[in-house]
Amino acid sequence: MQPGWFAHPAGGDRCTSIGVRPELWRSIAGEHWILGLPDVYVDASVDLLHRRLLRAGRTGDIQFGLAEEVVRLVAVAAHAASRERSSAHRRDGLPDHTLAAAARAAILDDEPGSHGLIPLAQRLGVSPFALSRAFSAVVGVSLTRYRNRVRVGRALVRIEDCHRDLAGLAADLGFSDQAHMTRTIRTHVGRTPTALRMLLSD
Repeated sequence: MQPGWFAHPAGGDRCTSIGVRPELWRSIAGEHWILGLPDVYVDASVDLLHRRLLRAGRTGDIQFGLAEEVVRLVAVAAHAASRERSSAHRRDGLPDHTLAAAARAAILDDEPGSHGLIPLAQRLGVSPFALSRAFSAVVGVSLTRYRNRVRVGRALVRIEDCHRDLAGLAADLGFSDQAHMTRTIRTHVGRTPTALRMLLSD
């Protein structure tokens, strides 16, 4: 397991590179598992698994603690990567994956109009229906769930950094109030912000 950094146009991404022996991969994913996707949608539960893996690595418990977290993460990734990617095109000829990528980038970069389906569709020059359908077909989740996942991921970063003003955090991330943020986080990772603070603390 090795941390890394990629200089993507949006400013770079931190990553963790995990090498798995073929026999271990087959024991996790199955003998007949076939790679269906070059990349997978990383939801908030996988984000949390990744953070738990990194935390396990800091404890020094390589054989059990870290290994268990690696197996969990690889199993989830293998299952997600087996999903078939839609190759559908809309009537204007633009591939669905191109539109989905543009929508994802707009949400990740907090571009103007990225906080709602209708303004985002207007920004991208398509109908809300076309955007919603293409995004769900390619990414596997709705635009709403994706945006919430992004916000939950940002909340996890702040919570892991011991941010204690949950009401302020909710406002910063665009939730209507703290209760809304708590419900959304619980929906995505199954835990409240308070429980996550305890789980992610060193």
